[in-house]
Amino acid sequence: MIVTRPAQDAAHWVEALTGSGFNAYALPLIEIGPVSGSANIDALQNVWRDLKDYAAYMFVSGNAVQYFFKQKHVAGQLNRGQEAPDNIANEAAMTLPPSLRFLAPGPATAAALRAAGVPAGQIDSPSPESGQFDSEALWQVVGKHDWRGKRVLVLRGQTSGAAQQAAAGRDWLAQQFRAAGAQVDMLGVYERQAPQLSSAQLDVVKAASQDGSVWLFSSSEALANLLRQPALNAGVNWRQARAIATHPRIAKAVRAAGWGVVQESRPMLSDIVDALRSIESQTS
Repeated sequence: MIVTRPAQDAAHWVEALTGSGFNAYALPLIEIGPVSGSANIDALQNVWRDLKDYAAYMFVSGNAVQYFFKQKHVAGQLNRGQEAPDNIANEAAMTLPPSLRFLAPGPATAAALRAAGVPAGQIDSPSPESGQFDSEALWQVVGKHDWRGKRVLVLRGQTSGAAQQAAAGRDWLAQQFRAAGAQVDMLGVYERQAPQLSSAQLDVVKAASQDGSVWLFSSSEALANLLRQPALNAGVNWRQARAIATHPRIAKAVRAAGWGVVQESRPMLSDIVDALRSIESQTS
């Protein structure tokens, strides 16, 4: 299986899939890093200063949690002449207003929030048994609350160009909050970039387009970054390639790109394993 998630996430998935008896290869198609620029860093520090001004923080992913709590919060403390805490989770738990809600679109992001020190009772997220983990599923959980006159902050990654289409789900959620009477602010807490694949990685890509390898796509942006690789401009025929996509919108994009077999799956290891076995059984 070709795992296309960012490097840290891809390594986790490769380990998990290998432990489940599959061959897996990490091919990160999104590079993740901290936001740059004094204005962005100042905005992050202001958010920590103004915690009580918000009713809810919505984190789009585990990466948003990581860069908000660990890297940028520590940097903010250091810039104010304070020592970095030894335990980010304990330090975070002491500074979070008990009324502040933390919103997560799925169990992985919710787990990252708990690991960062957010009390489980302050986290709102779709049930692990939910059929899908996205903005729509999250709104089913939080949309029943009264948001009139309240402020909501969406913490997300920032990128440029066509890849911004990947943020459509978060924009939809912001629209729902605004329609419910809330004020919604957006803050980029990490940056996404398209990688430049090495010659060895490009060889893997070309082989995987023909040898029946199964690709794991959890982001339409990762797919777009692959298709925009200059060395692939000559064209690669994906008809013999197979893929598992963790959302219907991603599956639609992969099919449109030419993959011969595309199967949808929830982004849980057990579901990915079941989908992988299903695809392999169809061609065995």
